[in-house]
Amino acid sequence: MNNNLISKERKKYLKNLRKKKYMILFTQLFILLTFLVIWEILANTGVIDSFITSQPSRIIKTFMNLSSNDLVKHILVTTNETIIGFLIGTILGVLIAIILWWSDFLSKVFDPYLVVLNSLPKVALRAYNYNLGWSWNISYYSNGSGNITYSNYSRKFKWFFKNR
Repeated sequence: MNNNLISKERKKYLKNLRKKKYMILFTQLFILLTFLVIWEILANTGVIDSFITSQPSRIIKTFMNLSSNDLVKHILVTTNETIIGFLIGTILGVLIAIILWWSDFLSKVFDPYLVVLNSLPKVALRAYNYNLGWSWNISYYSNGSGNITYSNYSRKFKWFFKNR
């Protein structure tokens, strides 16, 4: 754009627009920095529990040590698993929807089952507990049922039937 073709009023307007944009950015950064400084001071003086809320300095140290604790690798693995799971779920969902749309018979057969599955919490539909990590309260063979009982007792069926 040629500067000679812009009127003085337009130049003044653009200058004020840029000035306002920089003021907004400066104010946002000021609020962020003030928040971080107050957070750090409160954590250092013990007003807030730094075990629960951490501290900005600890968070920065952790980000600086990303390569030493393999966090980047774990983030990439989690991201890949999320994308692959999303794609598989989307493709299967679209294929099932197409099949149910084309076949009136299958649509009517599976309608009550799909209504029940839709009303269930999605967490209850997981296939196994291995994704959740190991815990003393999760039975190896439970597939979700051992979360309530102590796992050593849930593996011994004699105990289960003896105390009923």
